[in-house]
Amino acid sequence: MGRVVGHDDLLLVTLDTLRFDVAAELAEAGRLPNLARHLPGGRWEKRHAPGSFTYASHQAMFAGFLPTPAAPGPHPRLFAARFEGSESTADGTFVFDTPDLVSGLADAGYRTVCIGGVGFFNKRGALGSVLPGMFQESHWAPEFAVTSVTSFESQVARAEEVVAELPADQRLFLFVNVPSLHQPNWFHLPGATRAAGDSRETHAAALEYVDRHIGRLFAAASSRRRCFTIVCSDHGTAYGDDGWSGHRLGHESVWTVPYAHFFLEPGAS
Repeated sequence: MGRVVGHDDLLLVTLDTLRFDVAAELAEAGRLPNLARHLPGGRWEKRHAPGSFTYASHQAMFAGFLPTPAAPGPHPRLFAARFEGSESTADGTFVFDTPDLVSGLADAGYRTVCIGGVGFFNKRGALGSVLPGMFQESHWAPEFAVTSVTSFESQVARAEEVVAELPADQRLFLFVNVPSLHQPNWFHLPGATRAAGDSRETHAAALEYVDRHIGRLFAAASSRRRCFTIVCSDHGTAYGDDGWSGHRLGHESVWTVPYAHFFLEPGAS
């Protein structure tokens, strides 16, 4: 990452609330053609989330603690704050001297842009302003929210505008928090009803919706130069698993998340 930062653009996409098992099943079944073509080997990597809900997990990720590989470590990190005794900082780690990765990349000359989704990014109150406040530029609108049927495609349209307005020589760190998987997601499955509510099936339909539009985001992010891209979930959610529902709890369906990183070459779509 020491060679990537300063050379490539960077894209971080969090598929908020996406379960690993649903993501893996859809990729294996060929139901995620636009994502799967970029996943190493066409598969998601199984990792453990740094938090069990959006705020905690993103605070950790913005400090350099991305989801951890679900196998015994230690596991070298891509990004890390400089501090003594870190066992996960390696020769290839991009080390920053600021309190968080976002300001560290800004110090390295990046334009840092957030396109929010769930309520922790809506800037409608003090708490919803903390995470987007880390960025030099942040965007949120009601059409990006969890209740919007067109949330992700609206976010992609804003991302395209952001990229188009940047000077060609300006490096970009673009972060997109995708709310479509978060409840409510029943409206992404044809025939589903509000009364029946959300399920693994509606969760899967929401991921297919995201896949249909993510090619445009990848195309915009790589339109100027090569783009190092991370796509992952911040946490999962339970749909009655072992009697559990929701997240901000310690169940396997919440802690286990899909992860991938890869390069998008210029002109990728």
